[in-house]
Amino acid sequence: MTTSITLSSPVVRGDVSLLAPHILAWVGDCVDLCTPKDVHIMDGSPQEDRELKTMLVKKGVLTPLPKYDNCFLARTDPRDVARTEGRTFLSTPKRKHSVPTPEGVQGQLGNWMDPTELGERIKTLFPGCMSGRTMYIIPFSMGPVGSKLSKIGIEITDSAYVAISMRVMTRVGTKVLTVLGEDPFVKCLHSVGVPLQEGNSDVQWPCNPEKVLVAHKPDTMEIFSFGSGYGGNSLLGKKCLALRLGSAMARKEGWLAEHMLISGIRTPSGIKKYITAAFPSACGKTNLAMMSPKLAGYEVTVVGDDIAWLRPDANGQLRAINPENGFFGVAPGTSMASNPIAMATIFKDTIFSNVALTEDGGVWWEGMGEKPKSCIDWRGQPWKPNKCSTPAAHPNSRFCSPLVNCPSLDPAWEDPEGVPVTSILFGGRRPRGVPLVYQSISWEHGVFMGACVKSEATAAAEHKGKAVMHDPFSMRPFFGYNFGDYLRHWLDMGKKLKRPPSIFMVNWFRRGESGGLLWPGFGDNIRVLQWILARSDGSVPASGRPVGWVPTREELDLLDTEGCDDIQELLSSPTGFWKEEVEEMRNYFSQQVGTSLPKEMWDQLNNLEKRIELFDDFM
Repeated sequence: MTTSITLSSPVVRGDVSLLAPHILAWVGDCVDLCTPKDVHIMDGSPQEDRELKTMLVKKGVLTPLPKYDNCFLARTDPRDVARTEGRTFLSTPKRKHSVPTPEGVQGQLGNWMDPTELGERIKTLFPGCMSGRTMYIIPFSMGPVGSKLSKIGIEITDSAYVAISMRVMTRVGTKVLTVLGEDPFVKCLHSVGVPLQEGNSDVQWPCNPEKVLVAHKPDTMEIFSFGSGYGGNSLLGKKCLALRLGSAMARKEGWLAEHMLISGIRTPSGIKKYITAAFPSACGKTNLAMMSPKLAGYEVTVVGDDIAWLRPDANGQLRAINPENGFFGVAPGTSMASNPIAMATIFKDTIFSNVALTEDGGVWWEGMGEKPKSCIDWRGQPWKPNKCSTPAAHPNSRFCSPLVNCPSLDPAWEDPEGVPVTSILFGGRRPRGVPLVYQSISWEHGVFMGACVKSEATAAAEHKGKAVMHDPFSMRPFFGYNFGDYLRHWLDMGKKLKRPPSIFMVNWFRRGESGGLLWPGFGDNIRVLQWILARSDGSVPASGRPVGWVPTREELDLLDTEGCDDIQELLSSPTGFWKEEVEEMRNYFSQQVGTSLPKEMWDQLNNLEKRIELFDDFM
């Protein structure tokens, strides 16, 4: 491949001739803008990975963990530990294309920036931002390389940590460039935002938290990220491409990009069904995807734990693929008791961030097991359990592990056609009022249930405290276009499916009057899935309640288990609570979605209100 374009910074690794002219032209523009000292075109090889990690260890960015196989620990700047939702934007010609709220209303369903303003911000932030640093060119595929369902992007970054992490989370390498050819690709530009002046020493975790910007241009398929090295802001194939730009692409092309796990469940009779489930970050997606069932004869396999791309096939069957290649899971709470499959996955070829370092060269976090007598905490300070009141690991500390490590990985995890979906679950952390499980009355009612998802805030974003927040479809931080149009797209999708998946709401986090959790969760969640699968194939009856279909009294025995003190309360839907819920949802729809809300959603809300009036307090 020949081209007359030459880069203004030297290429120190990689073959520039592999870059098609349209790629090289963009790379050249980025080099001219960011002025790195040199350029590294990634080939994705194990040798390249070893060399980058060795370099990062020498710089003090990574700490080797000799207790495990090729594992490392990274400590971030304490100001750079989570997604920065308040500084994350969609940039479209018109505001209403991105967010439903009018000017002057404090919207909760995304942030919009005028393309002209974004252009000015880019001109202010990016010139010279990579001075003194190496620019890494990362060709990556979301989904199996070469699959017609996959999408290709190229990330440019000045962070070697991002480079090695992208190799875990996506398919990176020369083959991606070969498959791409001269086709369009998603352009992803990232910088930590800290130029390194000649003669100055670097900091361990460069970042520029005062100037963080994460911006997406759906119309041109571009992503710009500045100032943060945290994975959710810097691994641009993940939330930025797979969900924000992914959902915008999906709307145009007739599919769905969702914040969902994908799991296979084999029943004692040998029948295998696939489910997807949308929970907010840090609400148990990984634990459910990797469940070790407590009912004999069941087997759960994982296709993905975080993101699902769903498409109807030629027969009207909804099928799902996992576009990712790795797990980026929350460490605290992960243990042999809560998730033995994860524990069998994460101690090989893994990059940990912001966990504690133990004296034997291992890691520890709250909820992992017995506390160490002493360790080094996530800030790099000595920590002893009887002397320190702060956590040893950050609440949003993470493991970044390859999917292939997982012992319960589904054989079809890379099937280019995807797996058939029979059930869709929504859920969140709801301490009051919301039953353990209920089923939608119809596809439209299921879409309404997704629109009504609320959850206690978690450490995965910058929110504080335990406030219950709206998180429709568990996509609130990730919508790539107007939420009202997103609902319309879901409603239209149901019409394309010959047998739409059944839709359910689950709530593992309901609390009793004493404040304790009413449901043991984890492996016992198979009891709920057993009922869900039976309902999806129509083999068991259900009882009607205002919220939807719930288990009958006869089916309660399926759910009643040791550690569940009050199954009746756990499945109750108190009408007083739901009257308040209806009123609150009416206000939310009016203020946050307004005229963009499809009429069907108002109809579903009014129908729920009518059903509540017909019922006294029930189970």
